[in-house]
Amino acid sequence: MNGRETVLSAVRGALSAVPCSEHPDDVPVSSGRRADHAGPDVVGLFAERAAEYRATVVRVPASGAAAAIARALARTGARSVVVPPGLPEDLVPEGQWSLLADVPPLSVGQLDEADAVVTTVAVAIAVTGTVTLDHGPGQGRRALTLLPDRHICVVREDQIAPDVPEALSLLDPYRPLTLISGPSATSDIELDRIVGVHGPRTLHIVVLEDA
Repeated sequence: MNGRETVLSAVRGALSAVPCSEHPDDVPVSSGRRADHAGPDVVGLFAERAAEYRATVVRVPASGAAAAIARALARTGARSVVVPPGLPEDLVPEGQWSLLADVPPLSVGQLDEADAVVTTVAVAIAVTGTVTLDHGPGQGRRALTLLPDRHICVVREDQIAPDVPEALSLLDPYRPLTLISGPSATSDIELDRIVGVHGPRTLHIVVLEDA
C-alpha cells in the first residue's frame, strides 16, 4: 500500500460511521476563535495598536473633528491639503493651507507636491491597529494616499471592528482595498527601518468618539 492509499483508507475509515443522510452543510463548523479576542475596549485597543505602528492617534468628539484635523496639519507643517471627492464638509479643515480638490483628478506631479491628504475610512481593525480604505466617497482613489507625505485619517468609533474576520465581513471584496498599519515603512538588507518609501511618512488618525 502506497502513501496515497494509506491516506484514503484512513479517510474511509473515519467516515464509515457517518449516516448516508448526513451532509457537510448539516454540521456547523466552529472556527475555534475566541469571540472576545479583542477584549471589551475595542476603541482603546485600536488606538494602542495603531500607536505601536508609529501612527499618531487622537480621540475627539465628532464636533471637534475639523479642529483636530487642523491641529494635525499644523503639527506636521502641511501647507497644501488634498481633499478627495465626498469628504464630509465638517471634516474640511480651515486654516492657511491651500485645499486641492481631486476633481478633475490631480496629476501625479500635483499629488507628489501636495503636503497632506485627509480621508475617511471604510473600516478599522482593533487587534492590528489597521485602517482599511475601499476608496469610496471621502477616501479618494489609491494614489491620493500614496503620494502625499502626510495622511490624516478620520475613523468613527462605530467603524472599528474587533478583529480581521469581522472587518472583512463588512467590506465588499469586489472593491479595491487598501490596508494601512502605520506610516509606510520597509527595512533594507541590514534591517534598518526606512520610513516613507512606498507612501506617507506620517499617519495621523483622528478617532471620532460616539456622542
